[in-house]
Amino acid sequence: MIRLNLTATPEWLDLAPGLRLLVSPLTTALMVSARADPAIETLPEDASQEALALAMAKSVARSAVLDWEGVGDAMGTIVPISPEGIDALLEIWPVFEAFQTQYVAKGLILGAEKNVSAPSPTGPSAGATGIAPPAKPPALTAPQD
Repeated sequence: MIRLNLTATPEWLDLAPGLRLLVSPLTTALMVSARADPAIETLPEDASQEALALAMAKSVARSAVLDWEGVGDAMGTIVPISPEGIDALLEIWPVFEAFQTQYVAKGLILGAEKNVSAPSPTGPSAGATGIAPPAKPPALTAPQD
């Protein structure tokens, strides 16, 4: 079952101790926008899946992240949110993994779930497997006098 979030309100994601991001809901428009990002479109055709995943996560984050807490520079000074800062944050492996798992994967899981019914290319039971034993041969016709 797909659970709809009809409130469409931003929510906080706790990605690491002391680090959290305020993100907008993961919508179709946000994913389409991320896919159209020049950083994705200019990747070479032979780019690895890892490179594509990182570029996509950064693109999604630049669109989705509205605020953050617990992000500072080398001196510990709080850093305002920026596209460059978001990219740098996602270069940190545990942060990238947490963002992928808690935010991006939610949208991908829905896509993978699709329909829980058996496939039916030519009818309602075409994709189902038989579980009943074979039927006995038909009985002889009754004699007629």
